[in-house]
Amino acid sequence: MVSASPLLLLLLCSYHSLVAHAGAGHGGQSYRVLSLNPKAVCSEPNEIPSSSSGTTVPLNHRHGPCSPVPSEKKPTDEELLRRDQLRADHIQRKFSKNAGADELQQSMVTVPTKLGTSLNTLEYVISVGIGSPAVTQTMTIDTGSDVSWVQCKPCPNPPCHAQTGSLFDPTASTTYSPFSCAAAACTQLEEQGNGCNSNSQCQYIVRYGDGSSTNGTYSSDTLTLSSSDVVKSFQFGCSHAESGFDDQTDGFMGLGGGAQSLVSQTEATYGKSFSYCLPPTQGSSGFLTLGATSGGSSEFMTTRMLRSSKAPTFYGARLQDIAVGGKQLGLSPSVFSAGSMVDSGTIITRLPPTAYSALSSAFKDGMKQYPPAQPSSLLDTCFDFTGHDQVSIPTVALVFSGGAVVDLDANGIMFSNCLAFATTGNDGSTGIIGNVQQRTFEVLYDVGKSVLGFRSGAC
Repeated sequence: MVSASPLLLLLLCSYHSLVAHAGAGHGGQSYRVLSLNPKAVCSEPNEIPSSSSGTTVPLNHRHGPCSPVPSEKKPTDEELLRRDQLRADHIQRKFSKNAGADELQQSMVTVPTKLGTSLNTLEYVISVGIGSPAVTQTMTIDTGSDVSWVQCKPCPNPPCHAQTGSLFDPTASTTYSPFSCAAAACTQLEEQGNGCNSNSQCQYIVRYGDGSSTNGTYSSDTLTLSSSDVVKSFQFGCSHAESGFDDQTDGFMGLGGGAQSLVSQTEATYGKSFSYCLPPTQGSSGFLTLGATSGGSSEFMTTRMLRSSKAPTFYGARLQDIAVGGKQLGLSPSVFSAGSMVDSGTIITRLPPTAYSALSSAFKDGMKQYPPAQPSSLLDTCFDFTGHDQVSIPTVALVFSGGAVVDLDANGIMFSNCLAFATTGNDGSTGIIGNVQQRTFEVLYDVGKSVLGFRSGAC
């Protein structure tokens, strides 16, 4: 088993510092003690990336005090979970109930074209430079999308959303270049291509699952990750019109497996491998590393990465069981035959109903000291913690194919007063490993070697 690691539940309206401790409890089960203490300042990261190679940039929660563009308006739990369900529905529609053992297969269900995942569930931002001279842009990241974009002049408000800094001005960059409609990069956009403008420049469009959208000129320019790491001719959308955005970030960085993503564009330099650590609280920092490797480190628990040639954006893995209180539930591997996406942008982990029912039942058995509470949106395993400064909850571990056992801290088990898991709706649907369960792990996506890895306590 991996050693227990601090994973933090999503906290919205206030910042919390959560400390979890493992120990034996009722009936010999393994338990964790969770205490909540307010914390509303930005703290320095505790760890550095395990990989000495590659390029690392800081990563922060977009609503927290460490964010370069902290938001004064934070979504409620209810609104965030509503958006999260839109994203999960979109991802699950992409895949069939008959996913084979060797890959995740695309569903035959008709889905809208030019559709990305829901943007307003995305929570983590990085700051990079675009153009020559470089202009700092704060961009949200997403492993479930490929096309990157920033807001560009001209873009009146509306149709562009307000941002903290000034809009990127392509005319001020000596290395900016729009793609022509005949360019291979334009053709490669496929469903996200949007024809040509009057100057025969390639146009793109992305519509997201929550109804938001962006469109403009598909272009290239210099991307500066650090003073010594520069990506020349980085392809991105120069957005001149959009709708449905309510944050103050400058744009969006796609980390999916498709041709347009940052990961694919930098394959020659970084080997199509990256990792991130999502910070434990809104008041702390994580990192994104391009070119990350496990280096054969025993600190990483690894499992085989699943991919689909029909939906190359997504990265998957296969669960084979779940452990509660230190005891595996003994689920049949067939329950997880459709695989699970590992996604930075989905908040709550989705499990097939059979697996979720067994998890919920076993978890409730270990929570009899707390009265049940009413369901909260899509979360239905909830408890009344009134009068408690700290609570004792059963441990939960995710067991992946190949034997990787990833122990979750209490912070990765609970969302407020509810179990941070939900159902996919049917046992044939593809599951999703959400970001609540990923926090403080360095999550490694070694696409070239088809390996997913988890290193605990990384940030």
